[in-house]
Amino acid sequence: MSASDPLTVRPVADFDESRWKELFRGYREFYHLPESEEIVAHVWGWLTDPDHESEGLVAEADGRIIAIADYRRFSRPSTGTVGIWLDDLFTDPESRGTGAGRALIARLQQIAADEGRSVVRWITADDNTQAQFLYDRMATKTNWLTYDAAPAEG
Repeated sequence: MSASDPLTVRPVADFDESRWKELFRGYREFYHLPESEEIVAHVWGWLTDPDHESEGLVAEADGRIIAIADYRRFSRPSTGTVGIWLDDLFTDPESRGTGAGRALIARLQQIAADEGRSVVRWITADDNTQAQFLYDRMATKTNWLTYDAAPAEG
């Protein structure tokens, strides 16, 4: 695929399961997360459950899914608004630089506009410099740091 091939962005569908799982495994490997078919199946279940908050988009070229984006809405008490949180964005390594990531983010921006949402927000690893070249062109980098705390024991 070349950068000039047309891209289609659409919601994830049941028939996307095999390819979505392949790309989600690639996403998990990229971030050095342990292999877990249980997690992959669990997240797929979220995306295909109309009652779950998580939703997914895919970017296709020539009928093949080349990128995925998983997202959800989130409340923003500091502004009294609701935003869209991009949880996962992954492009097949062979298709990077084709505009798939840009197209998925642009679609989320359009969804946010159509729904009256206040922001599309995401995080990335500080060493994911390739992705940051795109993100720096499409969004404003914030000065917020992320912290994770383990739940209290028993």
